[in-house]
Amino acid sequence: MLTVSQAAELLRSFDEVLILTHLRPDGDTVGCAAALCAGLRALGKTAFLLPNPDLTSTCAPYFQPYAAPEGFIPEKVVSVDLAAVGLFPENAKFYAGRVDLAIDHHPSFEAFGQANILRTEAAACGELLYDILAQLGPVTAEIALPLYLAVSTDTGCFAYNNTTPYSHAVAAALMRTGIDYKAVNKAFFRTKTRKRLSLEAAMLSTMEFYDRERVAVLSVPLSLMERFRADESDAEDLSALGGQIEGVDCAVTMRELRPGVWKISLRTGNRVNATKACAMLGGGGHAAAAGCTVEAPWSEAKRRILAAVAETAEDFCES
Repeated sequence: MLTVSQAAELLRSFDEVLILTHLRPDGDTVGCAAALCAGLRALGKTAFLLPNPDLTSTCAPYFQPYAAPEGFIPEKVVSVDLAAVGLFPENAKFYAGRVDLAIDHHPSFEAFGQANILRTEAAACGELLYDILAQLGPVTAEIALPLYLAVSTDTGCFAYNNTTPYSHAVAAALMRTGIDYKAVNKAFFRTKTRKRLSLEAAMLSTMEFYDRERVAVLSVPLSLMERFRADESDAEDLSALGGQIEGVDCAVTMRELRPGVWKISLRTGNRVNATKACAMLGGGGHAAAAGCTVEAPWSEAKRRILAAVAETAEDFCES
């Protein structure tokens, strides 16, 4: 694994760079990609982001100014906040074997790059990107804004238990550049569409509890999305909902991506290791936030994830 200094020097040697983000992109991967692109351009490099077909309208304003034009052929490829080849979007799979530098913070990181840098203790990949970019030159407001997006979204606006003193220190440094951090916080944490509110109400009305009501299962079948005519922007970060329920320390959110294909997201406290549970079903992530995909009917997919949770929680109660 590279050090921060080594990663910075490697990036300084790159040009004609294409930056990859992960499937169903969140604020961390989008913010890291945009910030890295801005930092490389500040050095006089040519850099773009590979368009991501799952980009939501909330993240799009930070991504689109850096999107690669059709026909761009890179000399170097960099991935950010992308833990596994299985998380490459369809149009990124062509580059799966030729990533020159992979930058990540997930314990489940597969180290698929020719060179790799990993910081598992970082609450957000944006914290690691901040350290790398600070060695390449001044962290300007143009770089700082998407980095703030990265750090704030992966810490739940600094409310999740992965937040560290360094998360706050990075955020403070970014805020001192004069960015409009209030707009980021309003858009991502204090604004919900009516469709989103309808989705949440339906999820809460059908949720199920297990393990002496410490585990909550919330479901988003395709029929629910269709009923409210909701899109990806309306469904962004629905996995945060279950963790807000009093007494719940393991929230399981099951979202149907295609008929019989469920994207399962776990948000947990210290009692349940989300990474270990999801790894049993071919997924990964962090100790308190992880995911996996299960192809099975809803009842079977639910049974499998609950069995995995029970394996990682010694005091899991079946009754």
